[in-house]
Amino acid sequence: MTDRRAVRETYDRIAEHFARTRAYAWPEVEAFVEASPEAGTALDLACGNGRHAGLLARRADRVVGLDASRAILGTARERAANEGFSLDLLQGDAAALPLREDSVDLAVYVAALHHLPTPTLRRASLDDLARVLAPAGRALVSVWSVTHSAFDEREGFDTTVDWTLPDGTTVGRYYHVYDPEEFEAAVEASALDVERVYESEGNCYAVGTGTE
Repeated sequence: MTDRRAVRETYDRIAEHFARTRAYAWPEVEAFVEASPEAGTALDLACGNGRHAGLLARRADRVVGLDASRAILGTARERAANEGFSLDLLQGDAAALPLREDSVDLAVYVAALHHLPTPTLRRASLDDLARVLAPAGRALVSVWSVTHSAFDEREGFDTTVDWTLPDGTTVGRYYHVYDPEEFEAAVEASALDVERVYESEGNCYAVGTGTE
């Protein structure tokens, strides 16, 4: 898969079922957000159904949720309404963010970078996240890791994992599964100023800031 449109089309197809299976925020994301200073604008990049946007709403005056899939944004809108928090939604490309430079104080980019189908796009996405972060802004990025119990591999690899809909239809989802050293090298090579890289529960995480 080299066409990022396929990522959008995949999530348009599975949006409603996907949203029902993503009820809770990850504890690693909750810990990051709670440890961050209060923010003016927060970004939930590749927001999905908005399960982490509610956390951001507790710390920020404004929360922007961006995703490539219009259908998945509809589930985020519904969640925000049900939970009573304000969420500005944008359909857009994670590798070319429709946001101003230095406009974001706090960001989470959870379990989505690994869906971008080429190294060039993944690097562009990290660089553009750095561009929109304010100099003191903080971001948490997570990807799937070979340390996950689902994998036997020890080096990064590309794969397709089927999503099974209630009617039995399967929809393939592309992943680049990172090994931890590869992920650390990728974020260090990007425009982010990297504070910390670590592993937890089969995922790699990086905390970074915008550049001065």
